[in-house]
Amino acid sequence: MRIGVLGTGSVGRAIGGKLAELGHDVMLGTRDVGATMRGPDGEPEDESFAEWLGRNPKVALGTFAQAAAHGEVLFNCTLGDGSLDALGSAAEQLEGKVLVDVSNPLEYDEGGMKLFVPSGDSLAEQIQRAHPEAKVVKTLNTVNALVMVNPGSLEGGDHTIFVCGDDEDAKASVVEILRAFGWERILDLGDLSAARGMEAYLLLWIRLMSTLGTPALNMKIVS
Repeated sequence: MRIGVLGTGSVGRAIGGKLAELGHDVMLGTRDVGATMRGPDGEPEDESFAEWLGRNPKVALGTFAQAAAHGEVLFNCTLGDGSLDALGSAAEQLEGKVLVDVSNPLEYDEGGMKLFVPSGDSLAEQIQRAHPEAKVVKTLNTVNALVMVNPGSLEGGDHTIFVCGDDEDAKASVVEILRAFGWERILDLGDLSAARGMEAYLLLWIRLMSTLGTPALNMKIVS
């Protein structure tokens, strides 16, 4: 399958690399290809994108619009505060496609982190309203990048990932990808309005990460 992944940070790299490993034809999208390949200054301890791409030669790189045009299924792995702008630059290429939203509407303030979407809304719903012809499915935003694509790294994978969206066929196709990643406990929360709770959970997730001293954490739902 051809898959476009918008975003070249840790989430985009983790998801794009895993999809390529699974045999999919993957293109990552970025705002400025040249700048992404040059990489930021002042971070010599981090692997540059060019170095990462050298280890993942089956992954292609293009603009947001090129990656969106390439993919039959798309992943939005951009930072939440840039998601609407990034997707807007590829608007014509989103029509009719499954768009998996992995972003979170987080921003810093003096008291720590907060959501920048108002109560009664979510970033996923804003994306759906901006692109009504796309089929937005929210998932994977409640765990960190490495757990997203390797759930077995925690408790042998015995923990829960959530999914929601308005289109049942789109959700079913995303669930297939999640199972290929190794997820077994997949809880469908219903329509896209469930993204409000999924995104708000990140405020608790951040506190848990600080308390436990690790981002490698998740929950298991039992009833």
